[in-house]
Amino acid sequence: MKFLCVDCDQQMEFADREQPGDGTFAAAFRCPKCGRRIAMLANPMESQLVNSLGIKIGGSPLESQPEDLVRSGLVADPGAAPGTPEPSGRTRPAWTEDAEQRLTRVPTFVRGMVKRIYTDYAVERGITRITPAVMDRARTDLGLESF
Repeated sequence: MKFLCVDCDQQMEFADREQPGDGTFAAAFRCPKCGRRIAMLANPMESQLVNSLGIKIGGSPLESQPEDLVRSGLVADPGAAPGTPEPSGRTRPAWTEDAEQRLTRVPTFVRGMVKRIYTDYAVERGITRITPAVMDRARTDLGLESF
């Protein structure tokens, strides 16, 4: 994604990025011709998605092996069996039937991402079973109540 200055028809340059600590991030861009600045603010869910994909805001040149990004995403399969080691070395939590049922209410096109968010939350906290109560706690802790 690139931002263009409407007045100058120039590609905006990355200026800076801030993470205020509330789960959001802001990125500022500047037009090299006229100096106009714009900012983009991402909510906690968008921030989690960007971070989980390993995207660096502001852009960076592609590594010599761009397919490594695809491979790294395949390693952390949210549908892998419970007990499967995560890249962090921790064990993947099991999902209770109630939690799986609740997950079916999430639109299919984002279900994998949502499952990954809850799985990461559980793994980071040493939780071995994901229940609806764990999902509720994660929503609160991650600031996702409005979603």
